[in-house]
Amino acid sequence: MPDWLNFIMPHIAIISASVRTGRKSHNVALHLERTLKATSNTVDLLDLVTFDFPLFHERLKFMKEPPTKAVEFAERIRKADGVIIVTPEYNGSYPASLKNVIDLLTEDWKGKPISICTASGGAFAGTQVMVELLFPLWKIKAWVVSSSLQVPKVQEQFGEDGSVLMDQEGWERRTSVFLNDLGWAMEARRRMEA
Repeated sequence: MPDWLNFIMPHIAIISASVRTGRKSHNVALHLERTLKATSNTVDLLDLVTFDFPLFHERLKFMKEPPTKAVEFAERIRKADGVIIVTPEYNGSYPASLKNVIDLLTEDWKGKPISICTASGGAFAGTQVMVELLFPLWKIKAWVVSSSLQVPKVQEQFGEDGSVLMDQEGWERRTSVFLNDLGWAMEARRRMEA
């Protein structure tokens, strides 16, 4: 099986969904960014903390005077060949900050390959958030890649700079499979549109 990421050289956006103080899932987003930067791909980390979005009352396409940051976010998502969503699990679901941007760009997600990475402070690695997040993405016809990256006890796995703290070989292997599956989906979409 070819390594699709090195073959197609796509542009990938990573959404770091948590806006909480002391968040740990962002460390996983930094790990993925670091891994992608070591390849021939380009990567764009969209940290929802830096956007500091208000609660949107309407979808972007219906806003008469959309906020500049919302337009910028939309353009960066549109530019991406694929998107990785890195989300923590909060009370069995995902953060409101993520739902806010999913609903903002309803049509821009259609057909876009999206991979999901979940993280939690406990042993279950955010498995409950998967079902909660899949349904709205399917509803808006995003192409959700079947494999996921799930990080248990995230505080023990990745450092503040995205470095791997334990099981380096294991995380390299899991990350490679995760990214390669996204690469396959992006290449498949490119061929379908050609």
